[in-house]
Amino acid sequence: MNEDLEVNLTWLPREHLEAGLPENVSAAVTSLVPVVEPEPEFLVNPWDIVLCTSGTLISCENAVVVLIIFHNPSLRAPMFLLIGSLALADLLAGIGLIFNFILAYLLQSEATKLVTVGLIVASFSASVCSLLAITVDRYLSLYYALTYNSERTVTFTYVMLILLWGASICIGLLPIMGWNCLQDESTCSVIRPLTKNNAAVLSVSFLLMFALMLQLYIQICKIVMRHAHQIALQHHFLATSHYVTTRKGVSTLAIILGTFAACWMPFTLYSLIADYTYPSIYTYATLLPATYNSIINPVIYAFRNQEIQKALWLICCGCIPSNLSARARSPSDV
Repeated sequence: MNEDLEVNLTWLPREHLEAGLPENVSAAVTSLVPVVEPEPEFLVNPWDIVLCTSGTLISCENAVVVLIIFHNPSLRAPMFLLIGSLALADLLAGIGLIFNFILAYLLQSEATKLVTVGLIVASFSASVCSLLAITVDRYLSLYYALTYNSERTVTFTYVMLILLWGASICIGLLPIMGWNCLQDESTCSVIRPLTKNNAAVLSVSFLLMFALMLQLYIQICKIVMRHAHQIALQHHFLATSHYVTTRKGVSTLAIILGTFAACWMPFTLYSLIADYTYPSIYTYATLLPATYNSIINPVIYAFRNQEIQKALWLICCGCIPSNLSARARSPSDV
């Protein structure tokens, strides 16, 4: 009799069954109701692991560039100083990502969070500013080709370095000095503890620098095309040779600017429209490509440079390949 009752009543809501049935019937019905296991929670956020891995790769790659420029006395021209500044900024950004991962799970305090976020913001700001400074230096080296190697250029380079690092350090100190959202969660941006206004200022500044870089690269393209045409006329090159050289130079500049935009533009635009209420997965998905820019920078700006290639070959095997030592620069090497 009890078995028939159990089968006939299993369609009823569980609370009704347990409320009005004898104890043995309620236990039998409960055993028929499937138990939903809670979803497992990760002890460590997988996105944080990916960011830490990216930071490790950034640190190792840019440390090589910094050591090459620091230990090679011949690499003291303005161009190499700016490349070294970019590598140093990216190196600090990678270290900041690693520290952020370690301190987030070992020392969960507001003070350490402010320090690591300040380091990351200052480093990435210096990285972007160094890219702008490299663009300015390339434009000046082409536009003022005859007077570029003067003492005034070196002085101007040092002034740019002081200004960009000074501004970047001040930006990184803002959260530590009180411009944060720890006291008011409603003002937080997608990157806690940065405020929404702080993130908006950084995003607008990036867009302005990107617009300036775009304008400078357009001018560089015009100069490269004009120089390539003049060289072709002087050496009686064919029109196809002039076309190939010009296309190579324009393609190089397009890759440089396109990579920079593809890496940073998603996070910049997302920081303008989003706040702390948005799902964190969107922040991770847009921030991760921005870190990739620091991985790509040494490949574009350092390892493509002939002098740095020679220094790297000397360090690795103590020799310089003959094809590398005999290679001459062309207008496309910008």
